Amino acid sequence: MTDFSLAPGLYVAATPIGNLGDVTKRLADTLAAADEVLCEDTRISGRLMQALGITAKLRPYHDHNGPQVRPGILAALKDGARIALISDAGTPLISDPGYKLVAEARAQGIQVYTVPGPCAAIAALSIAGVPTDRFSFLGFAPAKQGARQSLLREVMMREETLVFYETGPRLSKMLRDVTEVMGDRPVLIARELTKLHEEVVPGTATSLADIYESQPPKGEIVVVLPPAAAPQPTEEDIDRLMEEALKTLSLKDASEEVAKKTGRSKRDLYQAWLGRTR
Repeated sequence: MTDFSLAPGLYVAATPIGNLGDVTKRLADTLAAADEVLCEDTRISGRLMQALGITAKLRPYHDHNGPQVRPGILAALKDGARIALISDAGTPLISDPGYKLVAEARAQGIQVYTVPGPCAAIAALSIAGVPTDRFSFLGFAPAKQGARQSLLREVMMREETLVFYETGPRLSKMLRDVTEVMGDRPVLIARELTKLHEEVVPGTATSLADIYESQPPKGEIVVVLPPAAAPQPTEEDIDRLMEEALKTLSLKDASEEVAKKTGRSKRDLYQAWLGRTR
């Protein structure tokens, strides 16, 4: 039991992705004080509750039973219930069910609170050594090759880090498709983060596909792809940019502006265009 005060509403609560030491006091207090805890699998969440010494009323909530049980959950919330929503591991709604419940709760004026904590995608990004000012989380890549390659073609030129979840049996196939669609790009695999067999492996799509094809990995897997290299400007691009800049700037200033945009030498641009402007 706990004297922790919990206001009525829906609590979206993150659970550990592996290491039980990542449980926050607020999470433990929330789960203990909740009238009900919605979870993906009561067996998995039951083990967490047992480890924390919490007696909680667990109810399955997932994509399959959501339409049937959601009305009752919302009615209980309207009546002042305090309900926690968790996933098997990590932050709910990040490649997990739950957004429909949150959306409908908000639409009905029900308070929704966050109890933040671990997220495998963010944990992997934090140790990958790749740009993180802009990134796209794309969840699990499609299981079928055609759809998977179509998605990879769609995002291949994004100048931002790409983050996927993947299963062990499909990992090498997904990496082969990365090579076929995007070329042999750098990739980082983060597996079983915070757990005993945590593994972080950098390489290229081809080299890692070779490794994991012969030894399919187990556990939770995050695939991190650094941003695509910006396309190098052609001479036609340079000419177009210089002509546009020279409409309003001197040759010196135009050369400086185009050099900043393209990475070309300001001096070389100035010399190359000096004769053209006379």
